[in-house]
Amino acid sequence: MAPLTIALAQIDTRVGDVAGNADRVVAWTRSAADAGARLVLFPEMTLTGYPIEDLALRDSFARAAEDALQDVLRRLVADGLGDLTVVLGTLGRTPAGRATNQAVVVRGGEVLARYDKHHLPNYGVFDEYRIFASGSEPCVVDVEGRRVGVVVCEDIWQDGGPVARLAAEGVDLLAVLNGSPYEEGKGHLRAELAARRAPEVGAPVAYVNMVGAQDDLVFDGGSFVVASDGTPVAGSPQFVEHLLLCDLPDAGDPQPGLLAAPVHPDEEVYSALVTGLRGYVRKNGFSSVVLGLSGGIDSALVAAIAADAIGGANVVGVGMPSRHSSQHSKDDAADLARRIGADYRVQPIAPMVDAFESQMDLPGVAGENLQARVRGVILMGISNVEGHLVLATGNKSELAVGYSTIYGDAVGGFAPIKDVDKSRVWRLARWRNDAAVDAGGIPPIPESSITKPPSAELSPGQVDSDSLPPYDLLDEVLDAYVEHAEGRAELLARGFEESVVDKVLALVDRAEWKRRQYPPGPKVTALAFGRDRRLPVTSAWREPKGTDR
Repeated sequence: MAPLTIALAQIDTRVGDVAGNADRVVAWTRSAADAGARLVLFPEMTLTGYPIEDLALRDSFARAAEDALQDVLRRLVADGLGDLTVVLGTLGRTPAGRATNQAVVVRGGEVLARYDKHHLPNYGVFDEYRIFASGSEPCVVDVEGRRVGVVVCEDIWQDGGPVARLAAEGVDLLAVLNGSPYEEGKGHLRAELAARRAPEVGAPVAYVNMVGAQDDLVFDGGSFVVASDGTPVAGSPQFVEHLLLCDLPDAGDPQPGLLAAPVHPDEEVYSALVTGLRGYVRKNGFSSVVLGLSGGIDSALVAAIAADAIGGANVVGVGMPSRHSSQHSKDDAADLARRIGADYRVQPIAPMVDAFESQMDLPGVAGENLQARVRGVILMGISNVEGHLVLATGNKSELAVGYSTIYGDAVGGFAPIKDVDKSRVWRLARWRNDAAVDAGGIPPIPESSITKPPSAELSPGQVDSDSLPPYDLLDEVLDAYVEHAEGRAELLARGFEESVVDKVLALVDRAEWKRRQYPPGPKVTALAFGRDRRLPVTSAWREPKGTDR
């Protein structure tokens, strides 16, 4: 028996674009055939994109998905690809009409098998249990003399279930179709999981994952194959479409193939942010972005990400100095724009602020907010006239404590560093500049934007530390309170000062309404604001103090 060449097609699909996704299946199957593959695996929900949320409940969408599947069957045969076995994801329906997350196996213009995902995640960003019905039957198909078991994503995360059943039935290969969103460190968890499952089924595991972005989710790809003892034998690079090839002999484990090297954690997070922004821009029909350039680190990092995502020429940076803006900040903003090749413009806000203040008495914070809101009006005006997507530049630390102005610096259609805390913003900026130097290029971010004390520059001599604890301390408290759900007592037991804890918790708790109104942004941590963390806006709960329990 000749070796069976398997292709893992790590592709970027678009939710709702069933015709375009079908085109991609045919095109990538053709590439796989040209490379000698006989079995082609595509990610979860390939034809529909993922996640489709309540589109799953529409009969019209289900009909379109099935029509696209039938179109793929016809075209594969017409293009001479009908003898390949192709496994792909789509939207299914139970006999009772319930939606299912389905994998289909096709060959020769026919559907050989349909498999409905058994375990439906209902945590974090997932709500599949609400929209899908669970499957109950296993799926094993013959592919040129090999028994190939098929499961979908969450099915291998749960002990027992379909994987255990396949182990009892005996398979030569376990194929896993995935739409596994990115979060830092998750790649290691997937690899470790597959390394456990392979010995359980006594067979190699082929894990194909989608790549690209959908709203606030990023998919990193990172598809791989492990041998029956869990040893990695092949792996795709992250954040790019890729066709991973691996040969399965008539007996034994797959032959070693391409095994992409792991990347530095900061490079991985930065690449996720670039992928998230690029996907949101392109899939929503934009070709350019606009953002305010203050000369500070946050807008500088966002501008660099945007330039890497869609090209510097498609980035419009707007300097909007006020009477409080320092000359070095204005110089840094202009310098950044030159470095990334952005379209840079200057629109002073003083005349507009003066016009408001001549009609209204807006002292203190109200006056500071006015400046931010005038800047928001300018950015939205440019967007309306020229069609750019407005980017909000706030980071996770600011979002956590409400250190932003609604209808001001919070305006925008997308927030690229929404899930990046301030400490990581500096690290990513350093990494991006170092990467540029290593590649023989120009660092995109001016050094002074990284090293100077952060300031909103909304009042004379203002710095962030006037209102907030130092960011390294703030981020440590936020990580414990927000991401690990530790309460006041636990934070004090860690050794944090009581005054710091009480201040940070009060800021976080009363800023929920602001977070609800903030634009979406790419999830890169285990717990991002949005789908991951769902708290009521109106709530009387506050962490107990003293001896109250």
